Parts: sequence; structure tokens; C-alpha cells
Amino acid sequence: MQESENGYEEKAYDCPKCKDTGFIVEGWTAHECSCMAQRKLNARIKNAMIPDEFRDAEFENYKPINHTQNSMLKAILDYLEKFDKIRSQERNSFGFIAVFGEQRLKEVRDPAKRGALQRQHNNFGLGKTHLQVAAVKQLIKRGYTALIVSDVTFMEDLSNARTFDDEGEVFNRLIWAATTCDVLVWDDIGKSKKSESKEKYYYRIINERYRARKPIIFSSNEDKETLAEKIGGASASRLFGMSLDFLFEVEGQDYRLTEGERRV
Repeated sequence: MQESENGYEEKAYDCPKCKDTGFIVEGWTAHECSCMAQRKLNARIKNAMIPDEFRDAEFENYKPINHTQNSMLKAILDYLEKFDKIRSQERNSFGFIAVFGEQRLKEVRDPAKRGALQRQHNNFGLGKTHLQVAAVKQLIKRGYTALIVSDVTFMEDLSNARTFDDEGEVFNRLIWAATTCDVLVWDDIGKSKKSESKEKYYYRIINERYRARKPIIFSSNEDKETLAEKIGGASASRLFGMSLDFLFEVEGQDYRLTEGERRV
């Protein structure tokens, strides 16, 4: 509240021009206030379900520390530059995947050899999620609807909805959201523990987006072969086909460890 000229307290509005109504009345007519554009943008960003830890992720505060991260930044900026033109084409998607997948590392029995391979082919802490969120924010500002899902959480939500929701309302709503948004960002796809039911969920979502030519921006700590094992060959075939022009195998230093070394 704030005190007015006549001494009475008035409500403090976020937008004093329209007093938070969204419209400005002039005589017998009313027109939309300029604040509505920002409100709609804020709503689209909120509906995208951006993880709290990446709320501030922007291209401006992505600080590449090596060649790999510089290449990743360049790749996704190039994709965004072409997005409006290719978004309805068959090859309209983007992906960061590992050179040497996490599942392949787990299968190495010798701890010393496994550790050496993990250091050689590190896929963690490269900033993949940061770049995905920064990209989707830019697309939202262009007017596209988007949804960000984290693989483990999303697969658990689908499995629980299928198990405990007899009417199927929650399950169908989750599937609908993932298949109808303009852009689906799938973070760490293939991370969830493999199961036959999850393989069906992957296929249903990816296939529907493939058929509708709706883009997927994804990242994975698996490589081409191990990701296909985790999500199913049919799903992987469609996903890799959709991202054929923008599919990047990445590995490099973990910036989290590098930052730790700097602080020592």
C-alpha cells in the first residue's frame, strides 16, 4: 500500500498503468496494456517447468572453459538461428550425446580401467542442461510453447500415474503435455532404469512427435548404442533421424571439478 495525495492508502500495483487488470480503458474503448506481453511470457516460462537450479541459465552466463564447451555453445546457437526454418521439417531436432556411454562404463569390471575410461570420456559437467534451458528460453520469447522434462523424474511420474491412477487422467495429461508442446526438452534421456513399460512410453512420445514433426531438444550421458538399448531401437531410430543434422557427441572436462580446483 502507498499513501495517495488525499491521504488515503492505495494498493501498490505491479503495473500502475492498468492497475494489474491487463487493460487500459479510454472512454468507451479498452485496449490491452503493454504489461500483458510480459505476463504471457512469464506464464509460458513457468509452464515450461524449468528446474529451479537453472532458472537463471542464459547464454550470457554460460562460461565455456574449453574447446568442447565452445563447440557446444556454437552448435546450439547455430540450431536456434535455423530453428524457425526447420522446425516443421523431418530433421528438426537437436541432441548432445556421449562418445562413450554411461551404461558402457558400468559394464567395465576392472575399477582401475573403468576409472581411466571415465576420465578419458567424461560427459558430466559440460553444461548441457544450462544450454538447453537457455535455448528454450529464447524459443519461448519467440512465442513457442515448451516443456522441459528430466528423464528419471518424468519416467517415474508416468509409471506411477499408470499404476495408481485407475482413470488414466494423470497419465494421459502427462503424455498430452509431452506430445503437443511446440518444443520438448528431454534432459538426460536414457538415465532411467530400463523396463518394458518405459520403452513403450519413450516410443509413444517420440513417435508422436516424429509423426507431427515437432522438435525435441535432448541430452544424454549415453552414446548412440547404449541410448538405443535404454530407450529401444525404434525410439532411438526416430530420435536420431530427427536430429541427424544436429546430433553432437561430446566429452571433456567437468567444469564442476575444474571450478573446485580453482578455489583450492
